[in-house]
Amino acid sequence: MNHDTRLKIVFMGTPDFAIPVLAALVDAGHDIVGVYTRPDQCSGRGRHLTASPIKQYALERGLQVSQPVSLRKDEGAIAALRLLAPDVVVVAAYGLFLPTTILDLPRLGCLNIHPSLLPKLRGPSPVATAFLKGNVVTGVTIIRLDDRMDHGPILAQRETSIGEDETAGSLTAQLFRIGANLLLETLPRWDRGDLGLMVQDESLATMTRQLKKEDGKIDWDQPAEYIARQVRAYSPWPRTFTVWRGLRLVIIEAKTTLEPVESDLTGLVVRLPNGVGVTTGHSVLKLQTVQLEGRKLVAVAEFCRGQRDFVGSILNP
Repeated sequence: MNHDTRLKIVFMGTPDFAIPVLAALVDAGHDIVGVYTRPDQCSGRGRHLTASPIKQYALERGLQVSQPVSLRKDEGAIAALRLLAPDVVVVAAYGLFLPTTILDLPRLGCLNIHPSLLPKLRGPSPVATAFLKGNVVTGVTIIRLDDRMDHGPILAQRETSIGEDETAGSLTAQLFRIGANLLLETLPRWDRGDLGLMVQDESLATMTRQLKKEDGKIDWDQPAEYIARQVRAYSPWPRTFTVWRGLRLVIIEAKTTLEPVESDLTGLVVRLPNGVGVTTGHSVLKLQTVQLEGRKLVAVAEFCRGQRDFVGSILNP
């Protein structure tokens, strides 16, 4: 890398899908003067403190890690960040609000990678919402952060199609890989002053909401096509589920089918010529992989061999 294009960068991120962004900056030769990530969280049956994926990666690369609980109320954390004197702060799924004192600190501002084509799908669940809406195209946007959620002016965007077999998990990972490459292309131009900012069109703005665990419960009166989108949208969390014999039955993989079934009931498990399906408000959802509460995930054919009364039963009774 040319010395003139080597930037002092503070990176802020937390989950595993943000790692490609930090890795790209490191591999490109930028000076990562600090990595900010969420505090360690209790996880697993033993409720042991676990470091975020970004923290684990940063420590492996010998990078300085900071984990403030808040950047709005912790004056010490703000002062420490000021001492790092970054040219730019790069944010990728960090999870903490950045106050104006931080937004105005770097000479190139704070740049955020957002997994949608802003101003569409602002907020906390853009990828899942893209599936629920039946979108076939999405993308990634790099914005300069301001004091409103996903509102800042756009530096760059890149579009990508949504594959038929993709889930929210796989698409999120793909979008942040795309975002990492786009960021590397954008930073030198932004540093040189060759890149203009585009104000977002508020008339086109849409907002997503925080997902809840109960969002994954299936309403079998909905069309099969929508439920199939739910299965993809809520993978890996909160998962799409129904109730059978009083137990939670997670639908891991499913798709719509046009195979005719003579029944006015919804939620009825039926035998299909080449599998097992569930009747819905429109068409039939063909089950592929399921997981009963407390059990391992299995192909639906194997599940039916072990649960012979599954076909013919009603889900969510």
